[in-house]
Amino acid sequence: MRLRLQLFEFEDLPWFPAVIRAGMMDYLRFMISLLRTYQPIVPLLQEGLKRSGQEHIVELCAGAGGGTEGIWQTLHTTSHPDLHITLTDLYPQPATWELLQQRTQGGLRYEPAAIDATHVPATLTGFRTIFSAFHHFPPTVARAILTDAVRQGTGIGIFEGAGKHWLEILLAWTVLPFVQLLITPFILPFRLSRLVFTYLIPLIPLCTIWDGTVSILRMYPPDALLALAQQADPAGRFQWRAGKVQHRWGPEVTYLVGWPV
Repeated sequence: MRLRLQLFEFEDLPWFPAVIRAGMMDYLRFMISLLRTYQPIVPLLQEGLKRSGQEHIVELCAGAGGGTEGIWQTLHTTSHPDLHITLTDLYPQPATWELLQQRTQGGLRYEPAAIDATHVPATLTGFRTIFSAFHHFPPTVARAILTDAVRQGTGIGIFEGAGKHWLEILLAWTVLPFVQLLITPFILPFRLSRLVFTYLIPLIPLCTIWDGTVSILRMYPPDALLALAQQADPAGRFQWRAGKVQHRWGPEVTYLVGWPV
């Protein structure tokens, strides 16, 4: 699918209730971790860390940290035993992140202050990543995120847990809502509000269906990602690569990676 529509997502709206946003993010984190969505991009991260000389990842727009724990575990046990990942977001979720920090014994850390991905503080050094969030940004903001990485000379990886196919939208409207109803009681940390707004007042699943659909429609395909990178880096200071990698069982991850030449 080459179509890209800049529609709205509920979780982006400033007035959107934080309790509903947190419920949606918790579900996304649970599913990404359960399905190990981002495992196929581990070799890309290994190369990015090596080429940028880093043993630290700064995750921007981390949301609830979906998939990050699995990525850290794989890198920590296979190639980067001293790796640490710092979770950041414009809307921090310290309660959820604290759980991840405890489970990884400090392998995952977090920045409690709000972090703007277009102006990352110079003190937050490391290879930057964005999982499942780059599609939220219109081209001007997306370019600004990449420009900031180029300006500060730090590598960056953009990863979207989909291949941008119509079948993925069909799943968002059919199979995934039923899965959400089944797994919600098992999502940690436990929140009574998550049960209320899933089963009694089903705002979390309804908004998840809409945002999941819009996320796919808003995703940048690989050629568009490369075009944004070239616009953000007109002097060619970085080496850029974009494409898709596939799970053995079918789903794809769309990516853009870049590091200083």
